Amino acid sequence: MPVNLLFSNPLSINEGVSILLDNHVAQKVIDHALSLGADFAEIFIERHLTSSVNTLSDKVKTVNSGIDFGIGLRLFFDNKVLYGYTNDLNEEELKRIVSELSAKDRRDPKTTSESFNYLKFDDIHPATMPLEKDFCVPQKVEYLLAANSAAQLQADKISQTMGFCVQRQQNIQIFNSLGLEAKDSRHYTRAGLTVVVSYNGEQATGSWNDGGLVGWELNQGIDAKATGVEAARQAMVNLSAKPCPSGNMPVVIGNGFGGVIFHEACGHLLETTSVAKKASVFHDQMGEMIASEVVNAVDDGCMANEWGSINIDDEGMPTQKTQLIKDGKLSSFLVDKMGAQQTGFERTGSGRRQSYKYAPASRMRNTFIEAGNDSLDDMIGSIEKGIFASHMGGGSVQPGTGEFNFAVTEGYYVENGKILYPIKAATLISTGPKVLKQISMVGTDFKLACGMCGSVSGSVPTTVGQPAIKVDDILVGGNA
Repeated sequence: MPVNLLFSNPLSINEGVSILLDNHVAQKVIDHALSLGADFAEIFIERHLTSSVNTLSDKVKTVNSGIDFGIGLRLFFDNKVLYGYTNDLNEEELKRIVSELSAKDRRDPKTTSESFNYLKFDDIHPATMPLEKDFCVPQKVEYLLAANSAAQLQADKISQTMGFCVQRQQNIQIFNSLGLEAKDSRHYTRAGLTVVVSYNGEQATGSWNDGGLVGWELNQGIDAKATGVEAARQAMVNLSAKPCPSGNMPVVIGNGFGGVIFHEACGHLLETTSVAKKASVFHDQMGEMIASEVVNAVDDGCMANEWGSINIDDEGMPTQKTQLIKDGKLSSFLVDKMGAQQTGFERTGSGRRQSYKYAPASRMRNTFIEAGNDSLDDMIGSIEKGIFASHMGGGSVQPGTGEFNFAVTEGYYVENGKILYPIKAATLISTGPKVLKQISMVGTDFKLACGMCGSVSGSVPTTVGQPAIKVDDILVGGNA
C-alpha cells in the first residue's frame, strides 16, 4: 500500500535543481531495506519544474508554473513489488516507510547491497534553453498569438482558436541495491493550436502541434504560421465533410499520428506488464509471424531530441533501440526489471513512470512501423471502394485482446483509385493481431508525432509514427 504524504515544504526553483539526495543517506536506507529481507531496493528522487501558457483566440487565457519534489521507494520480495513515496528527505522518515512497506513480508536478510558506482552516459538530448534558466513566457505568447493570426487569415468561419505551450524539466536521481547511482535531466517542450470553425449550425475542428525532448529552443525549428495554417486547413476540410459509409473495406492510414493504432492495439501487448500476466495474445508467440511480412516495427529510445526518447530509463538503465517485429516476425518484447525477472527476457531500457508517485513498468518510447517501398498514390490507386484516413485521433482499446475503436479526424472517401470527397464521423474497428496481418503496403513517407501514453505507471511522453500503410480489410464505422 503506497504511503502518501502531503507536500508540506515547497522548494524554491533557485535552490539548485542538481541537489537531490545524499548518497550516504541512500546507502543507509537501502541497507535497512535489505536487512528486512528485501531482495532488491530502489530509491527514485525527482524534482520537476513545469510552465504552461494557454491562449484563447487573440487573448492569453492562463500562465501557470510550478515545482514538485518527491522520493519513491520500491522493494522486491520475490515477484512481489512494494511501493511508497514521500516528499521528506529525512533518513529516518525514509526508513520508516521502508519498514511499513515490509511489515507483512519481513524475513531474514537474503542479500547485501553493493557500493554505489556512478553511471556515466552521453547526453544525446541536450537542451540549450532549459526551464531552470528562463520560462520565456513572452516568447511563447508571441508564438501562440502568431499561430492564431495565421489561422484567422485562412477563413472567416473560424469562431475561436485554442493555443498551448507546455514546458517541463524533470531532474531525477536513482539508487539501488545493485550499486547503481545515476542522475539525469529531461527537458520536454510541446506547442500547438486547435481551430474551431462554424457555419449554418455545423461545427468542426482541426489541430496541429510540435514537440520534443528539448527546451524552448524547439521554437527555432517550428513555424507559427505553418501551425495556424495547417490547423485551419483541417478544420475547413472537416466542415465540408460528408457522412462516412460503413462496412468492411480497404483503408489507407496516413503517416505520423496514424501510428497511434499500432501503439495502442499492438505496442501495449508487447510490454511485459501484459506479457508476464499472460494478458497479451502475443505472450507465447516470440519468433512467430504475427504480422504481414512487409511490417517492421521498432521501439527506439535513442532518437536525438525526440519526444519519447530518454538517456536512461526510470530504473537507471541506458536506453536502446528495440526491434519488435522483423519482416512480420515477433522479435522482442519491451522489458523492465520486474518483467525480466518474471519472464526471463532481457531488459530493454523500457522501465518508465510518470513521477515519483508511481512504480516503473515496461512502457513504450518512440514506437513506430518502419518505412517501406510503396507510394501513397499507389496505395490509394489500388482501392476500388474504401477510405483514406489521413489523420487519426483518439479511441479505446481492450488491453488483453487488442480490440480497438479509433476515430478518423480527417478522412476521404476513395472510389476507383480516386479521392472523391472528405468524410466525417468515421471510426476504424478491429484488433491489433488482425490488422497487422491485413497490412499489404507500407509507404516511404515516414513521419513521427508526439503523444501522451497512460498505463499502470502513469502518463509518459511517447512518440508514435509510421509511413502511410494500406490495410486490405478493416471494419469502418460511419453514419452514411
